[in-house]
Amino acid sequence: MFGFAGFRANQEAVCRAAIDGRDLLLVMPTGAGKSLCYQLPAIALGGTALVISPLIALMEDQAAKLTALGLRVGRIHSGLERAVARQACADYLRGALDFLFIAPERLRVPGFPEMLAKRKPALIAIDEAHCISQWGHDFRPDYRMLGQYLPALREGETVPVLALTATATPAVQADIVAQLGMSKPARFIHGFRRDNLAIEVVEVSMPERSAAICSLLAEKARRPAIVYATSRKQAEQLAENFSSAIPAAAYHAGLNAETRERVQRAFQAGDLEVVVATIAFGMGIDKADIRTVIHAGLPATLEGYYQEIGRAGRDGAASRTYLMHSYADQRTHDFFLNRDYPPVDHLEQVFKTLRDEMRPVEDLRAETKLSAEEFDKALEKLEIHGGARVDFGGRVTAGGLGWKKTYAVQAQYRAEQMEKVLRFTTSSECRMAALVRHFGDVDDATKPCGVCDVCDPAGAVLRLFRRASASEREMALEILKDLRSVDYKAAGTLQRSIDGADRLSRDAFDGLLDALVRAGMIGIEDAEYEKDGEVRRYRKVRLTEAGLEQRPSMPLNLLISDGMVEEFSGTGMQRPRKSKAAEKGRAKAGVGSARGGGTGTDAIQLSADGEALAVRLREWRALEAKKLKVPAFLVMHDRTLNAVAHRRPGNPRQLLEIDGLGPAKVEKFGAAILKLCVVGE
Repeated sequence: MFGFAGFRANQEAVCRAAIDGRDLLLVMPTGAGKSLCYQLPAIALGGTALVISPLIALMEDQAAKLTALGLRVGRIHSGLERAVARQACADYLRGALDFLFIAPERLRVPGFPEMLAKRKPALIAIDEAHCISQWGHDFRPDYRMLGQYLPALREGETVPVLALTATATPAVQADIVAQLGMSKPARFIHGFRRDNLAIEVVEVSMPERSAAICSLLAEKARRPAIVYATSRKQAEQLAENFSSAIPAAAYHAGLNAETRERVQRAFQAGDLEVVVATIAFGMGIDKADIRTVIHAGLPATLEGYYQEIGRAGRDGAASRTYLMHSYADQRTHDFFLNRDYPPVDHLEQVFKTLRDEMRPVEDLRAETKLSAEEFDKALEKLEIHGGARVDFGGRVTAGGLGWKKTYAVQAQYRAEQMEKVLRFTTSSECRMAALVRHFGDVDDATKPCGVCDVCDPAGAVLRLFRRASASEREMALEILKDLRSVDYKAAGTLQRSIDGADRLSRDAFDGLLDALVRAGMIGIEDAEYEKDGEVRRYRKVRLTEAGLEQRPSMPLNLLISDGMVEEFSGTGMQRPRKSKAAEKGRAKAGVGSARGGGTGTDAIQLSADGEALAVRLREWRALEAKKLKVPAFLVMHDRTLNAVAHRRPGNPRQLLEIDGLGPAKVEKFGAAILKLCVVGE
C-alpha cells in the first residue's frame, strides 16, 4: 500500500509495539519515516486513528497522502469551513473514517472532547510531541493540556498512545511521558546522526549576511534551499534581495493563509528555489532534494536548530548547512527572552486581579498598568504555570499559588538553552557529534562526521582557515609540552602558564586550541563548578595520544579559523575578511595576512612562468564559471589561483596542500588544473 519494499531502520519494532497495544515514545530525525509508524499500526488495528497535529500544513500534507492511498481521512482545524468540520465529526461517530486529524486547540471547544469519547479511537498519535513539554523548543500550552483529555478517550479500552517527534532531549522525553500519563511506554530513540549533512558555523556580521547568502546560493547546485531568518522583517528583506537573481519568497506567520499555502506549494513543486522563512516554515514539508539550509542568525535552541537543518538532504545526497552568528545575535535573543519571559512583577499584577468567578479578559486588562502586549504575555505565562484558568470564551478565573516557582525554573531553563547554542558555535568538537550528544546518544557521539568545518576545515566554503604562523606553531608546541605533566588544565590556566608575555589575546589563544583539536593533538570538554552559589563554566584541555607523541622535530600542520571568506561578503575584494578577534590576536602575535598556501607575510611574487600559468588558469576559470553559470571566484579564489601558479603542483596530493582546494574541488577540477600546470614545462 505504501510503496516500500521493506522497513527502514527500527520501523518494524515500533509498529509491532503499537499493534500490541503499548504506549510508545518515538524520537527519530526528520525523514526517517515516523509517519509510517502510526499509520501502518492504525490500519492493522482497524477503527479510526486519532492524530493530533500542531500545524495545519503538517496535517494537510499527511491527510492528502493518506487520501491518495484510498484511505478515508477527516480533518478538523481552524482553516476549514464549519460544514467540513461537522461532516468530519459525523463521519467519525459512525465509524466511516480511517484517520481523523485534529488541531490541539479543538479539545478546548465545549463538547468536543465528549464527542470524541463517544467512540473510542483505535490509537492516538500525537505528532511533534516535543510541543507538549515545557522544556521543548516549541512549547504549546494547548498541547500541554492534552494529558487531561486522554483518559476519557481510553477508558475501558486498550488504546495505545504514540508520541512522535524528531527532536527531544532526555529531559523533554521524560516530560512528554509524564504529561501524557503514558503507561510503561516503549521508547525508541534512534538515528540522530545525519552523515550526509556538512555543518558550517561562521561569524558573519549582520550587514554582510545578505550578500554572503546571495553568493552562496548563486551556485545552482546549492539549491533548492531554505534560509531561516530570525524575524518576519528579516525574512521579507532577504527574500526581496534574492528574488531578482533567484526564484525566492518569504514565509512567516504574519502572511495570510493563502499566501503561505501558495509559497509552500510553489517550493514543493520546484517553482521556487529558495524560501526565506521564520521557524513557522518546514514542519510537514516533504521535499527530499533540499541541498542547503542557511541560518541567517542564531537559533533559540539546539533542538530547533537540529530539526531545521534536518530538512536538508532527505534524499541521502550530500547537503550543506550554514549557521551565521555574531555578538548582535546574542542581544537579539536577550530581547526575545525578556519579551517572552516578562518580569515576575508583571505576572503578580495580573494574578492580583483574578477572582474565583469568571471575568472577561478585557476587564482584567483594564485593571493593570501593563500594556496590552505585556498583559497578554503575563496572562499566557500564568495560565501555563497554573496561576490562571482561561476558558474557550476568553473568561478567566484564579488558579493555584505555585506558579511563581515553576515560572522561575522555566525562565532559567530558557536562558540556559541560548547558552548551549552559544557554546555550540564556539565548540571545537565535531558539529554532528555535538548534536548527537545533546540528544543523549553518548555512544554514537564518539564518531566524528568527517565533513563539518571542524572535521574538514579544508572543505569549508564560507568559513576561512589559514595555516598557523611559525610563532603560533611554537606556542602550540609549548601547549603540548605543558599538558604532558597533568591530566588536564583549564583553558585560562593553561594560557597564563605558557603566555606570560601576553603574546595572544584570549580569543586568539582559544583559536589556537581549536586548531590543535582539529589536528587531533588535544581534546577539550565543557565543564563547570559552583562557587559562592554561582555556576561557573570552563573548558578542560587534555592531551590525546597523538599529542603525547608529537615532538618539536615533527611537522605540525595547524589550520586557524580566520573569519569569513571576503568574496562572500559582497565587497568584491579578493582577500580574506578576518573577524575582529582574529585581527587582534594576529596583530599581537606578529602574524601576516597572506593565505595563498604559505605562511609568509607578503603577497606571492610570481616568476615569469608563474605569471603565464596564472593567465592560463584565469582563462580556464572564466570558461568553467560561464559553463556552470556561477561567479568566477566560486570556481577558484584569486589567492588560491596564485598559489597554484606559484607552487605548480604535480599531483592531487600536492593540490590538496593548497588552501582553498578541498577534496570536493580537487575531485571536480583537479585533473583540469594539473593539466594546465604541465603546459609549457
